[in-house]
Amino acid sequence: MRIRSSDRKIFQPRGRDYRWPLSLMALVLLGFFWFLNGYLSGRIQPLFLPTPTPTRTAGSYVEEGLTNFAAGNLDAAISAYQDAVNVDPNNVAALIELARIQTYSSPLLTPALAVERLEQARANVDQAVLLDDLNSNAHAVRTLVYDWSAGRSLSVEEREAYLATASQAAVRAVQLDSRNALALAYRAEVLMDQFQFDQARQVAELAVSLEPNSMDTHRVFAYILESTGFYSRAIEEYQAAAALMPNYTYLYIKIGQNYRQLELYAQALEYFDRAAQINATLGINDPLPYVAIAKTYTRQGEFFIAARNAERALEFDPTNATIYGELGIIRFRARNYEGSIPPLRCAVVGCTAAENEDQEVAVVGLPLDNNSVAFYYTYGSVLAALNMCDEGEVILNQVLSLYRSDDIIRGIAEEGLAVCRTLRAGGQVPTATPPVEEDMGEGTP
Repeated sequence: MRIRSSDRKIFQPRGRDYRWPLSLMALVLLGFFWFLNGYLSGRIQPLFLPTPTPTRTAGSYVEEGLTNFAAGNLDAAISAYQDAVNVDPNNVAALIELARIQTYSSPLLTPALAVERLEQARANVDQAVLLDDLNSNAHAVRTLVYDWSAGRSLSVEEREAYLATASQAAVRAVQLDSRNALALAYRAEVLMDQFQFDQARQVAELAVSLEPNSMDTHRVFAYILESTGFYSRAIEEYQAAAALMPNYTYLYIKIGQNYRQLELYAQALEYFDRAAQINATLGINDPLPYVAIAKTYTRQGEFFIAARNAERALEFDPTNATIYGELGIIRFRARNYEGSIPPLRCAVVGCTAAENEDQEVAVVGLPLDNNSVAFYYTYGSVLAALNMCDEGEVILNQVLSLYRSDDIIRGIAEEGLAVCRTLRAGGQVPTATPPVEEDMGEGTP
């Protein structure tokens, strides 16, 4: 039989083959489950995540702290060392240096902030000693911290306790390393604060001889010379310290103070101005150089320019009660007795923003201590002389109760109280003009 073309479909359809789509689907499912398992286990990260930032080491923060301290930016140095300790809480070297810089920053702060900063320093150095009791430097810096804390104490008992701790730490530091110049220098500073003048000088000289390239050894020796009235030699040692750390403004303030003691006012102003310029370069709004400049012009009887510098200091720190006290003293010495009352009130008892017409901020008054007593007795005496005895007697009695053993201060307070008694009896008295101390401690250059 002949096969005809019409009897056969040339393109006969074949049955469909489902094998390759099923294989592909199986591979896709296997890949999905592999990816899901990796994602859940953390081996695979989602796309487009930000590039991970490398974790900084404690050592890198320490280097940053060293750089900032050398540059004179103490707050930045403290922050860097704190970061180092946060990364490595057992880093004894970082804890030691953090406590040291916190201590050295304290005289550049207000009294309240200085007390707080020193409290932080004590905690850090105590932790360093706890971690490594055989570390001579830890005990040495503990000496520094507790000695400077004693200088900020508000009570005799607390001061003596801090000095005792500082003395014990100094002995321990030297026992661990008899040639540790820092330990010897800080021990000399404690001896000076315990009024052991001859021994303090001997130990300080030994410290300088062991480490002549240390800012600390020269600073301590300068402090001892200054405290014993050798102002010219103190200037030389402070200058040696400043040559080793040229951006630490506290040293320039100290040099200026010693020139002022020698009544070399032009040189004093030069160093105070240098401190102000360093702060300006670093972008630090530190009022202390301007307070020092103001007090120097006051010594010279240049009250107008003195007041302008005190007001400039207040622009940097408008809540600083100490600066208000200094401005009040300047106005008092210029015989602007009524004008001295508002800033002295802010310094002594505090003031509200409404009462503080110049700066329009509230100010917390200073506690009565060696750094503020001149503000207290001046304020009380002015109130007494202007027949504002209700408040004046309260202030003067506070002074009398705490400083009865000080003949000069007791005499000022008793004179003001006598003025009030005379006025209450209907008598007339001349305007009181109590003496005012020139330098009232590290916080008021």
